[in-house]
Amino acid sequence: MDILIGIDDAGRGPVIGPMVLAGVLIEKKDEPKLAGWGVKDSKKLTPLKREEIAKKILKNFKTCVELAFPDEIDSRGKAGTNLNRIEAVKAARIINVLIKDQSEKVKVIVDCPSPNTESWKNYLALHVERKEIVEFIIEHKADVNHICCSAASIIAKTTRDSEIEKIKKEFNIEFGSGYCSDPVTCKFLEENIDKFGDKGIIRKSWDTYDKVKAKQEQKKLEF
Repeated sequence: MDILIGIDDAGRGPVIGPMVLAGVLIEKKDEPKLAGWGVKDSKKLTPLKREEIAKKILKNFKTCVELAFPDEIDSRGKAGTNLNRIEAVKAARIINVLIKDQSEKVKVIVDCPSPNTESWKNYLALHVERKEIVEFIIEHKADVNHICCSAASIIAKTTRDSEIEKIKKEFNIEFGSGYCSDPVTCKFLEENIDKFGDKGIIRKSWDTYDKVKAKQEQKKLEF
């Protein structure tokens, strides 16, 4: 099987900004080219190197990106759809786009977000068209073990970074990385959660949001 699609995500955990999924379609023979560019799991690359490689990937290969913004994540959560299922639906959309013009078998390799790879694969497959030409490889650490997934991780991460910069410029704010462990993000939330809570940039279904709101309510009761 010579056609490969790698899929990976960026931004599952942050309290601010979208989750991004990216897919990259390559041929098996292209793997040495990607290796020559220095393609590896995006977390092992500097921001500058990620951007440099991302430009080459976008120029030379067919890619597809899906975003899940905070409002969608929150609303689907209330409807009983967890983040793993949201990611499965987005991954299926990417697959459907990338296999649309394919006539031969395609090996789809996805870095699985769920501890139950088999169950997640079955849910993903429900939303994939033309399943007859797809072989699924759903595993953990796929972004490390498969270079097509490493390429996807780079596109996902650089897209997420771009989206974060758009938010900062649109609202003229600085909130760090958007991750719950980031002190700059935490400070921003504590000082601005009411002002920006309804701007569609904060995941209000996250525990971090609830904790900040509860802390504010507690302070009000102390006066």
